[in-house]
Amino acid sequence: MPNLTLNRHRERGSTERLILDDLLDDILAGTLSTVVDGEPWVVPMLFARQGDRILLHGSTGAGALRHVAAGAPAALAVIAVDALIVGHTTFDSSANYRSAVVHGKLTPLPDDERPAALDALSERILPGRAREVRPMTRQEMAKTMVVSLPITEGAFLVKTRTGTASAPDEETTAWHGHVELRTVALEPVTAPTSTTSEVPQSVRDFAGARVLV
Repeated sequence: MPNLTLNRHRERGSTERLILDDLLDDILAGTLSTVVDGEPWVVPMLFARQGDRILLHGSTGAGALRHVAAGAPAALAVIAVDALIVGHTTFDSSANYRSAVVHGKLTPLPDDERPAALDALSERILPGRAREVRPMTRQEMAKTMVVSLPITEGAFLVKTRTGTASAPDEETTAWHGHVELRTVALEPVTAPTSTTSEVPQSVRDFAGARVLV
């Protein structure tokens, strides 16, 4: 088990499961890391939390994904940057963020579980879309690997920073404060090859929510 102890600012760390779940449910993508043949392997991936596990998917032709699916240790990192902290100096500047790293071993899902897992991924990313389009074909399913990363006590750490710019400890006329950040959905853009210009309900709902994180 990796050492998840913070050496600095220990007050920012947490092993509270509810805090982790809230963060994972707010974010669409994370970075999956492992070591393949002695070399680091890092790839950003969409994911979905489903109860006590994290679902990820990719091509069955991805060698590194097969490597971690075979039981190699892996870690998924996520972060949401909520604000830039603009200090009176660059040294005193920072950011507000919520981040987490989940460690574990990935398990490939059997054939009979993959369709439901892929539906869960789709529902997490774009709710309702799977009901608007045809089901995946057998060939598409055969090309898609779904793996799960268990969320277990002692195998994750959440780190959070909140606050605003600290009071200067010197005479200064430099402005200091913070700038809040948000991820937002913009207006849908119809593809030139689409035979219909009517935006489906799932996309309208997603875009209508506007603020994602």
